Amino acid sequence: MLVDLPAVYARTGGVLLPLHAPERQAYRVAELRRWCRRLGMHVNPQPKFMCPDATLASCIVIAAGAAGHDVVPLYKAILHAQWCADLDISSPQTLAEILQACGLDAQALISQARTDEVARSYAALTDRAVSVGVFGSPSYVFREELFWGQDRLDFLEEALATSDGGRAGRLNARPCLDDLET
Repeated sequence: MLVDLPAVYARTGGVLLPLHAPERQAYRVAELRRWCRRLGMHVNPQPKFMCPDATLASCIVIAAGAAGHDVVPLYKAILHAQWCADLDISSPQTLAEILQACGLDAQALISQARTDEVARSYAALTDRAVSVGVFGSPSYVFREELFWGQDRLDFLEEALATSDGGRAGRLNARPCLDDLET
């Protein structure tokens, strides 16, 4: 679910990353490096454009989904742009290039993303997330139970496995960037 993360933080007592103490920021970088090693993947723990305004990018994904497009490759490309390629995902030009690389009509989707209808959808998704207890990212809600953080995926996996007699199997706990070339 796409949410306005700064709005979620503001409503739930969270603090945006640039406002964290230097010690917390340094530990976050160390943890990301550990996770990257464990998962055998690369992300830049300190991208050039850290904490960009992701409103347009999020609204583009909402618009693409509403238009019937498979949004998984699109959001993976946007995340890859920020976390691996050091691109500014708040830039309409960067987003247009990503859309074109994904074979989508950049002009149409950017135009649709800027409509009041998509803005209302984005706000509604944010409201819904807060209403079910989301306070940060990544968050997962399964059967009204919240799981927060990549280090909680084992608990989510257990919940999924026990919900259907174990037929769910193991989750792929790797972040969505795992199959992108870096």
